[in-house]
Amino acid sequence: MRFGIAVFPGTWSERDCAHAVSLDGHEAVMLWHRDADLRGADCVLLPGGFSYGDHLRCGAIARFSPLMDAVAEFAAGGGLVWGICNGFQILCEAHLLPGALLRNASLEFRCEPSWLRVETEASPFTAGCRRGDVLRIPVSHGEGRYVADPETLIRLEEEDRVALRYVRPDGGPVGDASPNGSMRDIAGILDAGRTVLGMMPHPERACEALIGGADGMALIRSVAASLAREGAFSR
Repeated sequence: MRFGIAVFPGTWSERDCAHAVSLDGHEAVMLWHRDADLRGADCVLLPGGFSYGDHLRCGAIARFSPLMDAVAEFAAGGGLVWGICNGFQILCEAHLLPGALLRNASLEFRCEPSWLRVETEASPFTAGCRRGDVLRIPVSHGEGRYVADPETLIRLEEEDRVALRYVRPDGGPVGDASPNGSMRDIAGILDAGRTVLGMMPHPERACEALIGGADGMALIRSVAASLAREGAFSR
C-alpha cells in the first residue's frame, strides 16, 4: 500500500512514520504542505510535530494549507486519513473531527508510555485488533487534552466512535494517571464515516521491540489489511 505522509513546516515525525510503514512492506511518499496532489496515496497520514510552529494554536494554520483542501476532499470520498498527535489537532481544526485538543491538565509536556484500550473493532484502523486489547504506545505532547461539549461526547460514545481510550496497563480505568486529562480518557476518535482517525499517542514510536515494543504495528497492519480487502492498491 502507499501511505502519503504530510509534511508541514515544523513537522518532525514524518520519517518515523515512513520507517514504521516500511517495516510492514509498504511505500511512503512525502506530501508537501503547498501541494494539492496526494500522489496516489491509499491512506493519508498527518504526523506529529509543530506545524507552522504552533502559531495561533496547534494545527490552526496547517488547516488552511493547499494540502489540507486535498485531504478534506479525499476524506469526503471515503479515503482513509490518519492524524497522529499534531495531525489529530489539525483534523479537529479542519473540522474533519469534532472537539479540540487543549493544554494538558498538568500544564506539562508529557513524553512517556501510555496504555490504550481498543474500544471498537469497527474501523479500518482497529479491525485487526480485538475490542478490549491493550496497546502500549507512547505519548509526546503538551496539548493533548481532548475536550468536547456534552452532546458531542454522548454522540461519540453512542455511535461507537471512541477508537482508543487511556487505561492502566491491566486495562482498568486510568483515573488520575491520565497523561493529559482528556475527557472520558479519550485517546483517539473516528469521524461519522469511520474512515478518519485522530489519536494523540504515537504508534510509529512503538513499531520495533528494539525501541520498547511493537504494539503500534497492530494499527498499521489493520489499515493495510482493510485496504487490501477493499481492493485498494498503490499505483
